[in-house]
This record gives sequence, C-alpha cells and structure tokens, in this order.
Amino acid sequence: MSRDPRFDILFQPVKIGPVTARNRFYQVPHCSGMGYRYPNAEAHLRGMKAEGGWAVVSTQEAEIHPTSDLTPANEARLWDDGDLPALSAVTDSIHTHGSLAAIQLVHNGLHVANRFSRMIPLAPSHSISDSLDPVQARAMDKTDIADMRRWYRSAARRAKKAGFDIVYLYAGHDMSVLQHFLSRRHNDRGDEYGGSFENRLRLFREIIDDTREAIGDTCALAIRLAVDELLGPSGITCEGEGKDIISALAELPDLWDVNLSDWSNDSQTARFSEEGYQEPYIRFVKSVTTKPVVGVGRYTSPDSMVRAVRQGILDFIGAARPSIADPYLPRKIEEGRIDDIRECIGCNICTSGDNTNVPMRCTQNPTIGEEWRKGWHPEIIATATTPEPALIIGGGPAGLEAARALAQRGVDVVLAEGGDEWGGRVARECRLPGLATWGRVCDWRVGQLSVRANAELYLHSPLSADDVLQYGIPHVAIATGARWRIDGVGRTHRRPLAFLTEGLLVSPDAILSAGAEAVPADGPVVVFDDDCFYMGSVLAELLAKTGRSVTFVTPESQVSPWSKNTLEQGRVQKRLIDLGVRIMTAKALAGRTKDRLELACIYSDKIDTIDCATLVPVTARLPDETLWLELKARDAERADAGIRTVTRLGDCLAPGLIAAAVYSGHQYARTYQDQIDRDTAPFKREDIARLYGRHA
Repeated sequence: MSRDPRFDILFQPVKIGPVTARNRFYQVPHCSGMGYRYPNAEAHLRGMKAEGGWAVVSTQEAEIHPTSDLTPANEARLWDDGDLPALSAVTDSIHTHGSLAAIQLVHNGLHVANRFSRMIPLAPSHSISDSLDPVQARAMDKTDIADMRRWYRSAARRAKKAGFDIVYLYAGHDMSVLQHFLSRRHNDRGDEYGGSFENRLRLFREIIDDTREAIGDTCALAIRLAVDELLGPSGITCEGEGKDIISALAELPDLWDVNLSDWSNDSQTARFSEEGYQEPYIRFVKSVTTKPVVGVGRYTSPDSMVRAVRQGILDFIGAARPSIADPYLPRKIEEGRIDDIRECIGCNICTSGDNTNVPMRCTQNPTIGEEWRKGWHPEIIATATTPEPALIIGGGPAGLEAARALAQRGVDVVLAEGGDEWGGRVARECRLPGLATWGRVCDWRVGQLSVRANAELYLHSPLSADDVLQYGIPHVAIATGARWRIDGVGRTHRRPLAFLTEGLLVSPDAILSAGAEAVPADGPVVVFDDDCFYMGSVLAELLAKTGRSVTFVTPESQVSPWSKNTLEQGRVQKRLIDLGVRIMTAKALAGRTKDRLELACIYSDKIDTIDCATLVPVTARLPDETLWLELKARDAERADAGIRTVTRLGDCLAPGLIAAAVYSGHQYARTYQDQIDRDTAPFKREDIARLYGRHA
C-alpha cells in the first residue's frame, strides 16, 4: 500500500530551533509508571514510539531536585549525575530509530509532599500542599529563587549531557512552580516576583534565559503551558492571561506545547469529550507566535490531523494516549494502512497506572509496558514453530484478541460465539452513554480477523462439552465472560443478602441487553454501587435520562471513587447531580420490602429507609465457567479426543477490566503451547546496579 496523498502534509519535516523533526507526529511528555525505578522498561517503551514513526518522543516529567519529590509516583529524575545512565538509555533508544528525544524539566512546587526526601516543599507563597498530606509549602525567599534558577540550569545541562535534543520547561497541569508563580491563586507575593502580570512572569523569563544559556545552540527549548485552567476568571484563561503569557514570551522558546490544566481537563475521557476537544482553547496560539505549536486532543483520525494543520491550529499532532494505543500510528498512516490503526478509546486506563504508581496498561494495546520485561512488540509476534490449531470459545475482548494474535502467529483458529454479535461485554457496554468509542476494541479485532485466511469465525454457535470433545482441536481456550451478581455480594457484603428478593431486582446484565426498558418506569429506582468504577454511575445516568427517578447509593464516600484514577470522578459525580440523581454515600444494604429499602450507615449503623420499586445491584461478577467445569470433569476423555490444553481467559478466569481481558487473550496467544513453570518469574526484573555500572 502507499500513502494517501491527502496525508502528505503530516510527513513534512518541521524545524524546532536547531533541530528538525522528520514529520509532524509528536509524542508529548506523558507518564508511564516506569520512570526512574524501571529504566529499561522506560527506555524500550520510548524507543518503540520512535520505531513506530513518532518524530519526537518525550519522557515524562523529570524532577530536578529533592524538594520536588513526587514519591510514590514513579516519574523521571534529574537530581544529580547519578540519574544520567537511566536517561541516556532513553535517548539512545529513541535515537536508534532517528527520532528526537525530549525531556520535561519540572520543579513541582506546592504539588508535592516530598514523602521520600522529607524536605519542605517550596512555593511562591505560604501554601498547603495540594496533596492530602498534612504538609505545607513555605514561601520562597530570594535565596530560594536563586537556588531554583540554579537547579533548572544544572538540570538543563544534565539533560543535554544525557543526549536530549529538546529540553522542556513545564508550566502546565497546575503541577509546576513556574505555573504557580504565574497564578494569582498561588502567588500573593508583594515583591518583584508577585502582584502584577509582569512580576508574576519574571521567574519564568529568568529560567527561560538560564535554560537557553545552559543548553547552548544545539538543543531546542520548548515550553509546555496550560493556556486555560477551566476555572473562569479565578484562573488562567485562553482569552486572558493564557494568551498574555504566550504573547509576552512568544519568540523566546523554539516550540510551544499548549494544553489545558489540570490533568483531568487535559486528558478528558471519551465519555466527556470528543476528538479535538482542546482546539477552541489553543486555536489562538499560532496568531501570536512564529514558533511551531504542538497540542493534543486524542487525535486518532488522519483527516482530523490534516484539518488541524491546514487550519493553522497546530504544526505538530501531539499525542500521549493515541501513541500508547498504537505506537505505530504514524507508520500506518505513512504506509497507507489506515484500517490497521488501533484507535485510542479514551478510557484512561493508561492514566490509572500513573495514579496507582505502577507501569501503565492500555485497553487497546496489551503490549504496552511489556516491551522490555516480556519482549513484546505491538506489531510483531513470532510465528509459531509448529503451529497447532486452536479453538476459542467466546467472542468478547479476550477471545477476539486471542484469536487475532494466534492467527497472526500462523495458527489455524476457530472462534465460536454463542450470541448474535461479536464483542461480548464490549458490544453491550459501548451502547451506554458516552462509551461508544469502546466499540473500537471489538471493531479493530474483527477487522483484523476478517482478512486472515487461517481464522474461521462463527456466530450463533454455543458449544457444549460434547461438541468440544467431538471437534478434537488440540488447544481450547474458554472466554465465555462473566455475569453480574444480584445477591448483593461485593466488597461490603461478603455473603448473599436474602432480603433483596422481597422486591424487584434487575441485573446490570438485563439493562446491558435490553437498555433502560429492562427497568419498569413506574416507581423509584435505586442503583446500589459497590463496584466503585464506571458501571454503577453510567447505569444511573442511562436510567435518569429516560425520566426515571433514580437514587444512587454507595458504601463509599463519593460516586465511582476508582474513577479518580481515570481522571473522571468529578465529572461523573457532576453528571449525576446535573441529571437530578439523588446521591447517598456511606450506606450499606440493611433490609427490604416490596417498595422500600433500608440502608445502614457504614460508620454508625443508623438506618435510613427510602422508596425503592426496583433495585439494580452493581456489586461483583461471577465467571461463566459452566463449560470449563464440564470439561474439567471429563479430563480423562481429553487425550483420546486429541485435546492437549484447555485454558480459561479473561473474565471467565477472573472478572476485571476490559484491558485485563484483552491482555489475557494476548498472553495466551503468545504462550498457548508452552508449559508454564510456576516457579519461574513471568518476566524480566530490572537490574538497576548493572544499568548504572555497579555491582550489586
């Protein structure tokens, strides 16, 4: 295939000061959860982006000093020369594939609690840390300001020494001392570094000059700036000081990287935003600077990318999440393989890795984070040496990925789905409000399988144990999914609650299959959420939008608390409030009649009684393991039937995230013939001493 000429503009080289990017694809700084603790994994992750065609590949934020200690978060560090080996490994990996390496220098100011270093945080003014730690930042005096400038200069020199081509100054997401000095919310100083706009800008100007002097004329200088904080007049806005900042500093950097603040605004999920959603806020930037501009907006469509460039909004298509979902996105566009792009679904499972301090994962790309420790490549998978046929039972996310990857390995695959559509839970969940993009998990895999001659796909094909034994296919994977419980068992109630059957119960599965019509319209509905992620809130949203009276009850202190990790919690709760959903927190189930529900305070056991005609319990799921158990009971017949292995995948093994199901299917495809040694580590572990040239 050849590239569509419409997309030629995306492959034009663009100068960034003294360096040149070979195309317009730019992986902006993003966290990976690997950072300084997993340097080999970090280097291989970034190198894969370069291999996939991203002309610029950035690290995550790099702490420049122990007073900017984000522990337990695992970012990059440039505290001293001891951090250079890890970062040099990153630049070497990026340069191997002809891309430019960028590093984002940051002092996090009042955003940190310095849990590891135990040093007092620094800020423009006396301020409490924006973590929940009982820690305050002290106001910086002139000596502190001189120190800050020196720390930035030293970090910039080290960044150049480590081989970076672009050095960032970070003033975004309300996470940087530079942004804190700019902000009227954080800066109430009375000296030349506070008060007027020019005074609040002073430290930024000085550090720009200091950094330019430190990196010389061989590295480019970039600024990452939040042009709008979505706080109205109390914050930076694109019509106000966001525009003023860029106008005042317009020609000083070599590149402007512009976005929204804070992170939950910058990385909005597809549930709450569309592709290109940042354009109204960043559209002005190119009108006030001649320097190239990069911005993000979860771009996955090449047509949208071309439009953003041709309309003069952006010079570079910035990406974090789309580059995670498909590190090869630029190469696929360049080679005319548009249908092969694994489009980001905007679920933010990637951000949950950073927020839980572990290496990231991705719903669409199961290889992310495994490039080094398991040797997984997002596009290449070894052909099976002696491929033996496989039967995959269940066409949900685990089954589809297992079949797709096995077919890529040259294995003859039969995929049997008992229902009338592909996708399993994904097909049902993507019909819920805001989750339409989740259908890409199914669509991409079905599309990939449809062009594989060695893959046979069958709908309307429920299989029994007799069927499986009769077919005698050597390797059988059961991916039959899971079902929601309706007996109340979950995190809070560990035993079934018999009283729930005193009134009408409707399972989430019934709503997923039939929509809101599964719930009678006459009488109040209670959604009891003990799952704590998205399902309870999105079902409440669906029902409320049909005019039903909905009460959302949870034992937690807020709606969908785990969605803080996907940067959605505030928007989720606001959505329910705006829809008129009554929210009751810190409540457990205590009793029920036909039309009433008793709730117990989890702290005091005080009972509240509310009207409830229909209860929708969103608690836990049970694997659909009937077929697995039937085959296990007939183990003695398997060998005679020619079946070598029977394996459970995805939710059938243990219900979890869609990302976990996809990962399970992919892992099976890579190892389906292997005998797993349970005493052997399942992946390589980091040897920090060896990387740093020391003996353990």
